[in-house]
Amino acid sequence: MWDFLGDQYEQILFSSWQHFSLVVQCLVLATVIAVLLAALVYRNSALTSIANSVSAIGLTIPSFAFIGLLIAPLGFGVLPAVIVVAFFATLPILRNAVVGLSGISPSIVESARGIGMSRFRTLLQVELPMAWPIILTGVRVSAQMVMGVAAVAAYSLGPGLGGFIFSGLSRLGGANSLESVLTGVIGVVVLAVILDLLLVGLGRLTTPRGIRV
Repeated sequence: MWDFLGDQYEQILFSSWQHFSLVVQCLVLATVIAVLLAALVYRNSALTSIANSVSAIGLTIPSFAFIGLLIAPLGFGVLPAVIVVAFFATLPILRNAVVGLSGISPSIVESARGIGMSRFRTLLQVELPMAWPIILTGVRVSAQMVMGVAAVAAYSLGPGLGGFIFSGLSRLGGANSLESVLTGVIGVVVLAVILDLLLVGLGRLTTPRGIRV
């Protein structure tokens, strides 16, 4: 194992950075999409139910099958991987964003409107900051989930540590096959822990002190 790590050291670091970068960029994209969708639907109970149903049903789609379906129209490469990771990343964040925005007391919103704040300004300066801890919880859940999905997305020859896993599985029983799989699996777990710690720090920096207390 140590010989394998020594020989593949530079490739492991490069693939780890690609994997981490893919997940973080898709998380940012997913957070923007989810918050925008939640802001559009949370005031309407019917639309809220639809959003929650889509979030629940979407998570039942097998990621491996999804990436396989995208290969036919989009081909191999980064694009199918980005679509799959961003799709699965959006679902938990959307659910939490809807819950967070819907759970704000109407009296708080009415107070903000009463002092002359517009609906958009109320959403931006009052509702979103109050819902942010719940939204961030969804981001953390999503980050752990899509860290594994990104490994599966390597089936489309996308970036990341999944290449080590699929390479080892394709020649299981051969030289360094087990080491290759373990490198990919352990690398994904380590990256997931690092990203979660970073998100905890982000929460401390971005959550208003009054809400945190």
